[in-house]
Amino acid sequence: MKRLFLIAGLVAAFMLLVVAASAQKAGFAGTWSLDKSKSQGLSTRIQGADKVTWTVTQDDKTVSIEQKVEGGQPPAGGGGAGGGMGGGGGRGPGGPAGPQSYNLDGKEVTTQGQNGGSTSMKSSWSGSTLELTTVRSGSFNRQDFKATSSDKLSLSGDGKTLTVSRHNESPRGTTDSTWVFNKQ
Repeated sequence: MKRLFLIAGLVAAFMLLVVAASAQKAGFAGTWSLDKSKSQGLSTRIQGADKVTWTVTQDDKTVSIEQKVEGGQPPAGGGGAGGGMGGGGGRGPGGPAGPQSYNLDGKEVTTQGQNGGSTSMKSSWSGSTLELTTVRSGSFNRQDFKATSSDKLSLSGDGKTLTVSRHNESPRGTTDSTWVFNKQ
């Protein structure tokens, strides 16, 4: 009987190890090129670009994403990205130029912008899928606004394809898109 309990205990311990190994956090680091033919719901700016690249750096504490858009026509009226990473060169998830960094411990980071606006960024894990949420708020032409962008990042089994399911909500409406990247 003792032998049966010992075997059952070893099997249970082995199962816990298998579950723990499968729950490891994905590593998204690398340079990724957008495959527009496999993507859906892209903005006109991104669809018209010659090349869209994400450079992702990741360590145990943070993940940073820098987006580069090459060629095509910038949006009417100059620079900006209307929600998420749908805009001009150098924009990352949800906003301003330069890489956007998220803490991987789930703690929200809030920064104050110009004209009293703010940007809050937070990450969360669901298995090996990483969700990056950015909330921007402020005032434009004396009208208060709030824009939310949520990107769910997941890797293919071989680690060569990054899929981003994006949901944006802003005063301009709600959009959903799927961005498919290939590792360079």
